[in-house]
Amino acid sequence: MELEKHYINRSGWLRAAVLGANDGILSTTSIVIGIAAASDTRPPIILAALASLVAGALSMAAGEYVSVSSQSDSETADLNREKSELDKIPDIELNELAKIYQRRGLDSDLAMQVAVQLTKQNVLEAHAKDELSINEATQPKPLQAALVSGASFISGGLLPLLVSLFAPVNHMVIYQYSFSIVFLALSGAIAAKAGGSAIVKGILRICFWGTIAMGITALVGYLFGVKTG
Repeated sequence: MELEKHYINRSGWLRAAVLGANDGILSTTSIVIGIAAASDTRPPIILAALASLVAGALSMAAGEYVSVSSQSDSETADLNREKSELDKIPDIELNELAKIYQRRGLDSDLAMQVAVQLTKQNVLEAHAKDELSINEATQPKPLQAALVSGASFISGGLLPLLVSLFAPVNHMVIYQYSFSIVFLALSGAIAAKAGGSAIVKGILRICFWGTIAMGITALVGYLFGVKTG
C-alpha cells in the first residue's frame, strides 16, 4: 500500500524556492524597468539587472538564514524548557497533555490513557507535537532555506537579465513586462502544483501584484529619470 504524499512536508524548501524565484523575477524586472524608463542606452540597464541579481541573491540567502535560524533557536529554547519541566514536574505536564486531548474531543479517562501511552513511548516528542506544535515535517533548516532562496533568486533574476541583453532598447519596458508576466505565471503555476493549491488562483495573484510593482517602478523611472543618449 502506497503512503499518502502530504504537501506540508515540502513547506520549508517550497516556501524558500517560490519566494526566491518570484522575488528574483519581480525585483530584477522592476529595477530594470525603472532604469529603462529613464535611459535610452543598454549598458546602464544591463548593469542594473546584474547588480540587482547579485545583491538580491545574497540578501535573500542571508535574510532567509537569519530568519529561519531565529525560528530554530526559538523552537530549541522551547524544547529545552519543556524538557526541564518534564524532569521537574512530570505529573503536571502529563495532566496538561491529557487536557489537550480532552479539548480535541476525548473524554477525560481516554485522554489520560492516550497521554500516558504517548509519554511512555517518547515523552518529549509527545509534548513537542501536541503542546508546542513542533514536529519533524516543519522543522526549520536554516542552511537549506538560505541555499534554496539564493539559488532560486538567481534562477528567477537571470530571466530579466537575458531580456535586458537581447531585447530592443527602445521597447525594453514592454519586453521586460511581457516576459516577466509569462515567467511569473509559470512560477505561480509550478508553485501551486507543487503545493497542491489552485493553479489559476496562484497565477492571478502573482501576476496582479507583479503588475502593480512593475507599474509603480516604471512610473518612478518616467517621473524622476533623466534620459541619457
